[in-house]
Amino acid sequence: MARKSGSGAKPGHSFTSAATGGLLPWLALAFIVLIIDQFTKVLVVGYYQLGDSTTVTSFFNVVRVHNLGAAFSFLAGAGGWQRWLFTGIGIAAAALIVWMLKSHAGQKLFAFAMACILGGAIGNVVDRLLYGYVVDFLQFHWSWLSPMFPGGYFPAFNVADSAITLGATCLILDELLRVRRGR
Repeated sequence: MARKSGSGAKPGHSFTSAATGGLLPWLALAFIVLIIDQFTKVLVVGYYQLGDSTTVTSFFNVVRVHNLGAAFSFLAGAGGWQRWLFTGIGIAAAALIVWMLKSHAGQKLFAFAMACILGGAIGNVVDRLLYGYVVDFLQFHWSWLSPMFPGGYFPAFNVADSAITLGATCLILDELLRVRRGR
């Protein structure tokens, strides 16, 4: 699944080369995602104790939860080593994403997706480094989902997780559009 750059950029050109579409706007987007993520987490940590919850609507709560693992608390009870594993994976992913952005900055949907994932990944790495866990606080619940989610609650998540999900969705869309153009 090789990606075509679509640019005439030569090795050694600056990150902001017009030929590549520019890396800096995508890094700026990732930085904005990171700032929003960290700002919201600072608010939650400042105003909520672990387990505190505020009902906002009939289907949404703000709740302070600490996730020691990965998505859906994968490896949360592993004893602490997972903190460094997930931190390392996040740092490696960030480096790979920056390289991919540099190579494909002119592909707008792809670069948007990667920038969202980058900002979210770094946001969760910052949490792991600062706290030893990821701060989650957005909680949705629906009674009709009770068989899938005990108590009708979807696992709590945060802005970084939302950006990663948006980015993954856009990557799928980008690939579908690329395949469609290839027919």
